[in-house]
Amino acid sequence: MVSVNYNSQYVPRSQANSTALPSCELNNSTNTNNIPNTPVDRTPSKALRRTPSKTLRRTPSHVQPITAGGDRFIPSRKGVDIENSHFSLTCHQENQDQEKGAVSPNTAEYQNALKGALSTCPEAKVLAFKHKAPAPPEGYINNLKVLYSQNKQTIRPKKQTRVIPTTADRILDAPELRDDYYLNLLSWHDTQNTLAVALGPTVYLWNADTSDITKLLDLPDVNNYVSSVQWMPQGNVLAVGNDDGEVMLWDAENVKRLRTMKGHSSLVGSLSWNKHMLSSGSRSGVIHNSDVRVQNHIQSQMHGHAQEVCGLAWSPDGTQLASGGNDNILNIWDINASTETPQYQLTDHQAAVKALAWCPWQSKLLASGGGTADRHIRFWNSASGVQTNSIDTKSQVCSLLWSKTHRELVSSHGFSQNQLCIWKYPSLAKVAELSGHTSRVLHTAMSPDGQTVVSAAGDETLRFWKCFAADSSSRSRLGGKPLALKSSGGSTRSSHRGMLMLR
Repeated sequence: MVSVNYNSQYVPRSQANSTALPSCELNNSTNTNNIPNTPVDRTPSKALRRTPSKTLRRTPSHVQPITAGGDRFIPSRKGVDIENSHFSLTCHQENQDQEKGAVSPNTAEYQNALKGALSTCPEAKVLAFKHKAPAPPEGYINNLKVLYSQNKQTIRPKKQTRVIPTTADRILDAPELRDDYYLNLLSWHDTQNTLAVALGPTVYLWNADTSDITKLLDLPDVNNYVSSVQWMPQGNVLAVGNDDGEVMLWDAENVKRLRTMKGHSSLVGSLSWNKHMLSSGSRSGVIHNSDVRVQNHIQSQMHGHAQEVCGLAWSPDGTQLASGGNDNILNIWDINASTETPQYQLTDHQAAVKALAWCPWQSKLLASGGGTADRHIRFWNSASGVQTNSIDTKSQVCSLLWSKTHRELVSSHGFSQNQLCIWKYPSLAKVAELSGHTSRVLHTAMSPDGQTVVSAAGDETLRFWKCFAADSSSRSRLGGKPLALKSSGGSTRSSHRGMLMLR
């Protein structure tokens, strides 16, 4: 009778005969050596394997030596604080619940101090590895990662867009507004919220708060005309230049002329204030710096242009003056240096430089625009005289304005579109294009709150654009009051020629 000895010593498969029965030894009841080492048929071998297989599996059949470079990394318990790690894991949910509620700063500080005092090992690790995981080979791609992430939808934050009306909010008729590129006939007071506009020999003031219109002055000779206007930042004084080379100072509140300053030999086409100092540029190419407080007002003269000075602008800090002329030259003057020669003379423009604007939120950044033959807006670092950027607008650049509330720039243009454009800075992407004028848009000014831009064109109209409105759904307002002219007949026109009228 053949029996299975379960207590026999296990013989590895590598040492046993390939034809012998694995995992067990066949013994006779009397002597195990009497059984010859003969092949055993496959049929009885299956029957013998069934019963002892479960028991014999307890002993490993083959033990392979552990080699480095396996596919798993087992943490080392020597560098792990088990109790502290268990506490950190179990209290994570509790910390999240506390974060959802409102915790005062004093309570949070007390909790952090208490946690640091009770923790024996604040830097304890949950898992500590003896060796760092090897980096994957170059160019390796995890197929599972690609499989489970290819359909993942990226949640992008909703981009808030500003709606800019492309039509004018209000239109005013401005009869006898001269269609002259080299003049500056529009100025909006930064604090008084009063708009000054020159129509032929007359200057009118329009109060945006009350919608009242006041005639400030009439030149004695009807053949003469006003060539430039500019509000003094402090006070209620308006500087007015005419074609006779005179500069007048007017008290707008009392409608009274304060003084007349002479010295220019020809038309005064540009004005710019620097506190009590008034700079005026004439057709002769000379710039006068006048102290309006003293009798002998001319403090210095600047000779940097061979032709008419059509653009002047003092920097916000009052240290540099930019001047543009019909000789295609842009000069930057330093107030602390000699007035005989400019600090920088820039000749990149290929046409007259009238449009000048200093950035209100970035110091030493100047924007300038060229005429019909140039059509470029150029940006300059006034500290070094280097051109930082430029863009071809495809049309004559008449004026420039920086936004007070957005990183954007407004430009007005002549032929052929007669439009206003809003540009992002520094990308110079066009945000909006405002059309409606039928002639070149010569002058622009911005309201004190920085929300509205007014434009004056050769078609004898003033148009108000809500370019930077805080709320696009709100009613058109300037200074908190409606933008409209006060008249007894509603929208009827005035019968007086040369006066602002509501269209």
